[in-house]
Amino acid sequence: MRLVFGLVLIAGLAMAGFAVKMAMDYVGTYEAALAAERQKTNESIATTQIYIAKRPLAYGEAVTADDVVLVHYPTAILPEGHFDEARPVAADGAPPRVVLRAIERNEPLLAVKLSEPGGDAGLVSRLNPGERAFAIKVDVASGVSGFLRPGDLVDIYWTGRPQARDGGMPEGEVTRLIESTVRLIAIDQMANTETREVAIARTVTVAATPLQVAALAQAQSTGRMSLSLVGLDDATAETGPIEFNERDLLGIVEETQTALAPVPRQPLEQQCSIRTRRGGDVIDTPIPCTN
Repeated sequence: MRLVFGLVLIAGLAMAGFAVKMAMDYVGTYEAALAAERQKTNESIATTQIYIAKRPLAYGEAVTADDVVLVHYPTAILPEGHFDEARPVAADGAPPRVVLRAIERNEPLLAVKLSEPGGDAGLVSRLNPGERAFAIKVDVASGVSGFLRPGDLVDIYWTGRPQARDGGMPEGEVTRLIESTVRLIAIDQMANTETREVAIARTVTVAATPLQVAALAQAQSTGRMSLSLVGLDDATAETGPIEFNERDLLGIVEETQTALAPVPRQPLEQQCSIRTRRGGDVIDTPIPCTN
């Protein structure tokens, strides 16, 4: 009986050892295949080390070396304006860059979202070459009821009464589109494009060329200005004149007076008569004219 028990025990141990060996061989084969696949993936996708944000960065924050980290990023889809080892975000001894647009955690840092070293998040950083900042007074009605945000595009309309009194100028007030798809860069004293707050603005600041600034200043001093928000995917500037006056609003059509040709007069037929008095009566007797 003991002999049988010993043989069964030996057979069990042999089978257990065989099973362990097979499991180890399987795990080893799987790890080898996984390592080979990883090696193949690394060889097929080229990467470049770029800087990403380690934490969310808000508008106006200064970026330090503790806020960024280098990670491998696919070289084929590198975003334009990225920062890498050759162009670090926070160089030693250089003034810090400032966040111009909110950056999320693990988002690549781009030049368009950061200022130059030592820069700030003021309006100067939002103006393109040749542009100037111009402030326009608005209220609830003219400012699209507080739904404007920095970065939006607007059409600007002028409403006023033309001063000239020549025949070509309409009478009464006129509303005309004076500038199309103008870019807003600030609402009151706020230039953060990532804000989600709705506030009634008193002034908006636009980016415009010097010629546009002159036109807007003239319009603001001679009449009322209103803004119209342009759609997100609609950046087409209106080129033709857009104007509306009181006659257009009421549908009054001006009648055109046409000059009638003068009707020639027929010569009157000459008549001759003799006037005689009989008592208190005067009698005209026609006779042939003998001129």
